[in-house]
Amino acid sequence: MDTAQAHERNADQIAYWNGPGGQRWADRQAVQDIVLQPVLDALLDRAQPKAGEHVLDVGCGSGASTKAFANKVGPSGRLFGIDVSGPMLERARQSTPKDAPVDYALADATVYPFDPAGFDLLASRFGVMFFAEPAVSFANLRKALKSSGRLAFACWQEPRVNPFFMAPLQAVYKHVPKLPQLGPEDPGPFSFASEARVKRILGEAGFAGIAMEPCALELDIAIGRGIDAAIQGALEIGPASRALEGHPADVRDAAVSSMREALAQYAKGDSVRLPAAIWIVTARA
Repeated sequence: MDTAQAHERNADQIAYWNGPGGQRWADRQAVQDIVLQPVLDALLDRAQPKAGEHVLDVGCGSGASTKAFANKVGPSGRLFGIDVSGPMLERARQSTPKDAPVDYALADATVYPFDPAGFDLLASRFGVMFFAEPAVSFANLRKALKSSGRLAFACWQEPRVNPFFMAPLQAVYKHVPKLPQLGPEDPGPFSFASEARVKRILGEAGFAGIAMEPCALELDIAIGRGIDAAIQGALEIGPASRALEGHPADVRDAAVSSMREALAQYAKGDSVRLPAAIWIVTARA
């Protein structure tokens, strides 16, 4: 993407999502869409998209959420998906039917010149936790909403209540050093874990009626393909894969053995269902 049209403090995230990391997520798109379907179902239930509405999908990634919202608003509605990741957005464009009421933009939502008051609903599935200055980003996004517009997004609660992330990672940490510690407000998957912080950010951006609903889920990281598939997924994307980068084969083999032992307790048949905890955040423009 054209970094000249991006907020300068988002440069690191833009580089990551357009590099090998973003490509790995794009390559895992089909599997991740299945793993995260319960999150999307919860978001759709709370967002209540209506026929004919115009919806802005922030951090749309490979397009699963965009297409799901498009199905809800129907041919009389409109979806606009925005993301900084070229690899993921290319996958979104490839998988979206040509006649779907959907447009995509490879752009930084912090500075993108949205049409003022053009949308009924601002939605996101895990796409808003990576802004360096989120109050600035959300202020720009709020301008894109009608005065009657509303917001609904999903974000992760803190790591300790998310074995979905931590069970594979803690197994890997038996064999490799820990990843650099992110601050609680650094861009990343858990930067919106704090209820107080999210409410402060949205309040500073001008939103009202802010509510955060905790939602407990179980996500099958094997998608019914057995524990080997669960381990392979953890090796391809996510914190366990990052922790193992650059380590020799014997270390990886030992880490895989520890992951197999850790994940066995969550296995039921060919599923490996890990507990996950998210917030569903809603607000009014």
